[in-house]
Parts: sequence; structure tokens; C-alpha cells
Amino acid sequence: MSRTTEVEVIDLDESGWLLDAGTDEPVPEHRLRDYFTERLAPPAWATDILVYVHGWQTSPGSAHRTAERLLALVHDNLKADPTRYPALSAEGFNPWCVVVRWPSSSPVTPSGYRRIRDRAHAMGARDGNGYAAHILGRLLGYLDTERADPAAAPVLANHEGQYLHLVGHSFGCRLLCEAVQWAADARLDDTLGWSAEGRSPSRPFTADSMLLFQMAARRDAFLSLFPCILPSEVHDGAPLRGPVVATYSRHDRATGFWHLRAERQPGIGHSGIGPAPAPMFTTRLLSLDERYPLFALDHRFVNVDASDIYVRGRRLSPAGAHSDHVRPESAHLLLSLADYSR
Repeated sequence: MSRTTEVEVIDLDESGWLLDAGTDEPVPEHRLRDYFTERLAPPAWATDILVYVHGWQTSPGSAHRTAERLLALVHDNLKADPTRYPALSAEGFNPWCVVVRWPSSSPVTPSGYRRIRDRAHAMGARDGNGYAAHILGRLLGYLDTERADPAAAPVLANHEGQYLHLVGHSFGCRLLCEAVQWAADARLDDTLGWSAEGRSPSRPFTADSMLLFQMAARRDAFLSLFPCILPSEVHDGAPLRGPVVATYSRHDRATGFWHLRAERQPGIGHSGIGPAPAPMFTTRLLSLDERYPLFALDHRFVNVDASDIYVRGRRLSPAGAHSDHVRPESAHLLLSLADYSR
């Protein structure tokens, strides 16, 4: 099997607009589809497409390396014991990842944290001059159109299907959620691609899972900021086919102490999703020798307590374990979601 690289990248500026990798200039609106086609055509060998959006204090090089490390852990887990993921071992699992990079660096101080929080909000806000939701929504619409349709193949024999998984960290989770909500409100003439036959015709894409590592947002964000991710009387279809899964750890000081000072309540990355528009299920981040039962992940919202695993921080870092998500146990959770997506 001939492969290209497993990881591709795109870059956004401070407004959330897409930058041309060759010139570092904004890509004109009318060239978005051509640009995606030239750089981001899903390879035929890929069984699963991952879109990863990094978080706070991450350089472009670090974002790329983080995605590579996470994929390496995924391969290591699958190789060590394929029986943990029976659907994946039966079909094969060959992920291809698109890393979305954005300017997230600031001093490691409370004021620096607030600066990037405000930037992430401005980039994704649909009622201002931010374009990240628009660009990411169009990217996801393009990938959904170009990927082979999982529904076209028999269940547990998806040799011609490609699944789409959304993975975010920290403030990158907010940008992903803004993109999904943008899709819920998108007009038919404001997207690049539309759902395949058998899915909601009013959505520009569907995703098979959303995994949010240490999300930097208020605990009530899925009521106050992202109420349209799930179907409702107003929005009759859901861009997300699978669950919203969020990890949290009491050792995450960035979304604990700092977030408490900034927004008068701890963040999701410290205490989990709070009030939400659908029932919540809470479980713990499992070790590699424990298999997630279907009932633990088969919910619209799942909180995953990682307090026993995400404990490390950089030496003297006031952010605590905020970036301790690149772990074998995280890859185990990602693989389990991909397995149950079949």
C-alpha cells in the first residue's frame, strides 16, 4: 500500500482566515475549494480522517509533532492488542490527520491565558469579524464530500468508507465547536459540500465523533455558547453523528484556577461539562487493559475523568496538567470511539 504522509497542516491567521502555505497570504474566497483539493484530498488508503485543532501556547511545529505523537500512540496501541478494537482489527485502521494551526502563543500568565481566550472567541465568533467557524466548517464540508461514504459499505465491512473524527485541545475545542454550530446554521449556498444520501440534507457535513481534550470553556458552554450542536425543534439535524466526549482533570490549573478567576467558574477541562441540552454520562479514562463498554460512550455527552492519568505539567508551569493529554490512554479512548463508530 502506497502512502503519503499521515499528517497534513493548514494555518489560520488571527482572524481565523485560511493562509496559503506557499505565500503565507490569505486564500481568496473563490479559491477555497481549489486550495483544499490541491492540498487536502483524502488519500484512498485512509480508513479514518481526523481533524485536530491544538490549544493554548502551541507553536506550529509543536502542533504538528503533537499530532504525530498521538498517531504513533494510536498505532502502538492497536499493534499491542488488536482485540481491544474488534471492528478496527477486522477492517484495518489507517488514520489520516489534518492539523489546524492558529496563533495561540502568549506569556504563560493569567493575562496571557485571557488574551488567547479572547482571541479564540474572536476568531470563532459568528457575530463579529472572526472566520474560523466559516473556514473550518467549509473544510469539514469538503472532507465530508470527498471522503468515501461509510454508509455505502456493509456494517463491520467498511472497506470503502472513511470515517470523520474531530479532535481538539484546550481553546482548539472551542474553534471546533464553533465550526459544528456554524454547520447547524449554514445556508445551502454557504458550504462546499453536503451530506451523502441517507444523512440530513440540511447539514454540510456529519462527524462520527468529537473528542475534546481539556476544553477551555465554561462548564455551561453547551447551553450558553454551542446550543445547536445537537438536533432540536429549531435544528432538525445534527452535524455530529456520534458523541461529544470531553476529558477533565483536577490537576489542570489552566482551566481550574485561572479559568475560575477569569470567568467565575472552573472550565470543562478541570471539572467536566456541566449543564447540557441532553443527558450526561460520566466515566473515567481507562487503562490500556480495560475495554470501554459501549454503554459508557453511547451518549450524546460523555465526561471522562482523567484525574488519575493527566497529572503531569511542565516544571514550574502554572498551567498544571493542561497539556498532559498525549498519552497512551488518550489514544485508547480515540481508538475506542473509532471502533464504536463502525
